[in-house]
This record gives sequence, structure tokens and C-alpha cells, in this order.
Amino acid sequence: MRNASAKTRVKTSVKAVLKSVDEKDVENSRSVLFNTTRTIAKAAASGLFHKKTAARKISRLTKKVNSLG
Repeated sequence: MRNASAKTRVKTSVKAVLKSVDEKDVENSRSVLFNTTRTIAKAAASGLFHKKTAARKISRLTKKVNSLG
């Protein structure tokens, strides 16, 4: 499985964003979101995800972080 580590990296970073949103930590959420966005974009560029799937993931995470205020 060639892409297993990349998929795991994306899942772990998404979980980190969701955890910081649940804790209502605005500053940490934004910094983790930035890194997660880069990770997802890299995965899409390498063909791991379709570009629209990556955009949807990034959009949903950004929406959650922006709802914190």
C-alpha cells in the first residue's frame, strides 16, 4: 500500500483540527488548520485525492474553525 502513510497523515491532521475546535481554542485551531490545509493540498497534488474532494475537506474544516469566531 503505497499511499497508506499519506492517508494516515491526512487523517491525523484532520483529527487534530477537530480536537482543537472541540476545545474552542481559536489560535491553535487556526495554526493546525493551516498545516492541515497544506497536507491535504499536497495529497491532492500527488493524486491521493481528487482535487474537488480535497477542496471539500478543506472547506468544511475551515468553516468549523471560522465558526469559533
